[in-house]
Amino acid sequence: MWQNAHILPVMNYLLALLLPPLSILLAGRPFVAILTFVIWLPAILISGGLGHPIFVILAWIIIWEGRNRAA
Repeated sequence: MWQNAHILPVMNYLLALLLPPLSILLAGRPFVAILTFVIWLPAILISGGLGHPIFVILAWIIIWEGRNRAA
């Protein structure tokens, strides 16, 4: 097993800053990731990025939930 397995969730949190739908997908929630992408892309294009923090928070919550469920 990989010795630095605790680093992967931290990297996923950082990825959530740039691409929340991909981060949600890597957290193991494919349906939510697709739905988030369908809403995220137009929201970014229309608002000019003002809605991006909401999706980052959503991704962080999903990652945190997945870590607590696995533990």
